[in-house]
Amino acid sequence: MVDGTELYRKVMLTISGSKPVKRLSLKYGRRLARKFIAGEHLEDALQQIEILNSRGIMVTLDHLGEGITHLDEAEGYRDEYVRLVDGIAERKVNANVSLKPTQMGMAIDGEACYRNISAVVRQAAGHRIFVRIDMEDSPFTQRTIDLVTRLHSDGLTNVGTVVQAYLFRTMDDVRTLAKAGVKLRLVKGAYKEPASIAYQRKSDVVSSFKRIIRFHLDQGIYTAIATHDDTIINWVKEYARRNRLPKTAFEFQMLYGLRSNEQASLAKQGYRIRCYMPYGSMWYPYYTRRLAEKPANLMLVLKNMFH
Repeated sequence: MVDGTELYRKVMLTISGSKPVKRLSLKYGRRLARKFIAGEHLEDALQQIEILNSRGIMVTLDHLGEGITHLDEAEGYRDEYVRLVDGIAERKVNANVSLKPTQMGMAIDGEACYRNISAVVRQAAGHRIFVRIDMEDSPFTQRTIDLVTRLHSDGLTNVGTVVQAYLFRTMDDVRTLAKAGVKLRLVKGAYKEPASIAYQRKSDVVSSFKRIIRFHLDQGIYTAIATHDDTIINWVKEYARRNRLPKTAFEFQMLYGLRSNEQASLAKQGYRIRCYMPYGSMWYPYYTRRLAEKPANLMLVLKNMFH
C-alpha cells in the first residue's frame, strides 16, 4: 500500500509532465523557483556560496539542465561546467560540483557523453575539485555506474556518483562501488519508478536507506547522506555516537533554499554539512521535483498564483 506522501509525490510527478501544468508553472512559478535556485548565472551562485561558506556550510554546485535533444547542447553544458570549475578555484570557495549525465548527452551518444564528462573531471582534477555524477531515473542507472567506474579506471578518481535507496538493486550497487573506491552520495530517490524495481512504501524506503548508510559507515568509507528527514539525521548521529565514529567520517547534504536554519545548526554542532546549490535558466524539471517532495512546497506556489 502506498502512503499519502508517496501518493502525493507520484501524482505531482505525473501531472508536472503535462503541457498545461508546465505553462502555468513557467508563468507563475519562476519567482517561487528562486527559493530553490541560487540564480540564473554563475556569478549569482558564487556569491551565494561565499555566504554559505561564512556559515560553515560547504556546497556542491549544479548547473541546471537535463534531457537535451542535440549534442551541441551537451557541449554547451560541458563548457559551462569547465567555466564553473574555474570559477570555484578562482574564488577559492569551499565547493565541489554536481552534474547530470543526460545533460552531457548520455541519452543520445554514450561516447560523446563520456568525452564531455571526462573533460570536466580532468579540469576539476587540476584544481583538486571533486565531481559528483548525479543519478537520474532507472533507465540511466547502470549506464551512470559504468561511466563512473570507467572514469576511475582511466585514472580520474576525483569523481563519484549517487545511489537511490528506493531501488531494489541499490545494496548490490553500493557493495560493488565501495570495492571500486567510488565515493557515493546516499539518497532515498526522487523519481517516479514502478513497483517492479522500486519500493513503493515510505517505510520500506527508509529501511533500505538505513541499511546502505550503515553498510557504508561500517566499511569506514566517507559517507555523504542527503536527507531533510530529522528521523534519519538523528539516527545517523546516534549510530555514529554509539560506534565512536568521528564527525569527520560523514557529511549531511541538504538542498538550497530548504531548512537553511537547520543546515547552519548542524554546522554549529560540528557536523559537516553540504548544500546542493543549483543555478541556471533550465529550472522547471528540478523545480517540479522539489514541489513533489511535500504539499507545503506546492502551497507556496498556489498562494503566489492568486496574489
